[in-house]
Amino acid sequence: METPGSQSSLHRANLERVVRAVRLAGSLTQAEIARTTGLSAATVSNIVRELREHGTVEVTPTSSGGRRARSVSLSGDAGIVIGVDFGHTHLRVAVGNLAHQVLAEESEPLDVDASSSQGLDRAEQLVNRLIEATGVDRSKVAGVGLGVPGPIDVESGTLGSTAILPGWSGTRPAEELRGRLGVPVHVDNDANLGALGEMVWGSGRGVRDLAYIKVASGVGAGLVISGKIYRGPGGTAGEIGHITLDESGPVCRCGNRGCLETFTAAHYVLPLLQPSHGTNLTMEGVVRLARDGDPGCRRVIADVGRHIGSGVANLCNLLNPSRVVLGGDLAEAGELVLGPIRESVGRYAIPSAARQLSVLPGALGGRAEVLGALALALSEMGDSTLLDGTATVPLAASTPAFT
Repeated sequence: METPGSQSSLHRANLERVVRAVRLAGSLTQAEIARTTGLSAATVSNIVRELREHGTVEVTPTSSGGRRARSVSLSGDAGIVIGVDFGHTHLRVAVGNLAHQVLAEESEPLDVDASSSQGLDRAEQLVNRLIEATGVDRSKVAGVGLGVPGPIDVESGTLGSTAILPGWSGTRPAEELRGRLGVPVHVDNDANLGALGEMVWGSGRGVRDLAYIKVASGVGAGLVISGKIYRGPGGTAGEIGHITLDESGPVCRCGNRGCLETFTAAHYVLPLLQPSHGTNLTMEGVVRLARDGDPGCRRVIADVGRHIGSGVANLCNLLNPSRVVLGGDLAEAGELVLGPIRESVGRYAIPSAARQLSVLPGALGGRAEVLGALALALSEMGDSTLLDGTATVPLAASTPAFT
């Protein structure tokens, strides 16, 4: 039995610090581990050697700053995590190992009016199919990250009112999926997971304060403050779509008038183009036509960008993030939308906050949320299992990186 403060308990704590740092980052050089954990280079070297001998980590030659270095990552067969992302029209599932490699990934259409039980049944089936496809023992599943397009009560895990998945309101999706899969499930809203995915593997890497803006059927923001997702006490932080732009504007689904969402979300924007472009137009189609030079679509995209920029300016004045990452289909418009966003930020934000801000498109596209779900599962799992034994089930030898 380890005594608090004893040499053995200190050693165990240092092992956990190193494993956690590598688990969250995917891979680090030994010098980076030392900087991240605050441990000395000699201590890190000894711990890495011990973990390598027990099969917990893998060490490969690399370079850092032009010098030879050793990259440390968790063993590919140490375990797996699963990401599940429910969207407006899709269900996407990914299976990844603790070395931050995707072993399998699949997306399929989802009826937006489906009940929670139907949707979770589909998720269970897809998860089981992908686990079977990887050939990994189910006992290696360390946890599941689950993304849903609606506010999650932090304490109860209950999904709040959502117009995107109306059949889910009042349910506890993590608890229900946990009952189906028999493993820990951690849930968050899709904007937060998009922020987490971009922060770990995409356009938010290296930044500790950022906002991920997702414009789709609604408008949401995932907020990262000091390197951590900020959810607020009730889990509703980041509802940027309900910032009021015009008190006499269109009535929003929330009951107010002139919310940012009423000037930017797809179901408000697309009718503007229907007289000239027909009723089958999608936001993806608007972006494609705008990039091809369609004047009407370019004008609508620019207007949407300016409205988003007004909301971003408010975020700048309140939170002073160093980076804003735009996700969803709209990000594919590039400078057609990013330019107007920056223009509004420059006009409405405090000059010092605007000067420090960079506005970038997301790097992960439609995968941001499911990769964020994987990151959530990685961040929530404990390290005891990794240190108490070694894995014996081999995984696929060659798999694509999360990015």
